[in-house]
Amino acid sequence: MKKWSSDEGKCSISYTLSVVGGRWKWLILYKLFKNNILRYGEIKKTIPSITHKMLSKELKDLQSSKLIYRQEYCQIPPKVEYSLTEKGTTLIPILLVMAEWGEENRDPIENDIS
Repeated sequence: MKKWSSDEGKCSISYTLSVVGGRWKWLILYKLFKNNILRYGEIKKTIPSITHKMLSKELKDLQSSKLIYRQEYCQIPPKVEYSLTEKGTTLIPILLVMAEWGEENRDPIENDIS
């Protein structure tokens, strides 16, 4: 699948999609928003269908976009925590609107399952 290009059409929507496009990034941001700080394994538990390879890639992408912060502790066993940066928190209003829209528009049968 082709990744969004930030200069696609030279518009702000294209830029946004190049930074947070894809299936997993919004969900990772939402989980970090809801939990403040999560370790890698905790993120994986909250999104069981994501592969380890994809989670690792998406976390690196979000970190390089300065949307999440990766805190590494020098200890044994190694400990790494992820949290939203100030720039990442600017996406929270969009996430909340997306969550509200999903609640209002998903199939009622799906509402019974969750």
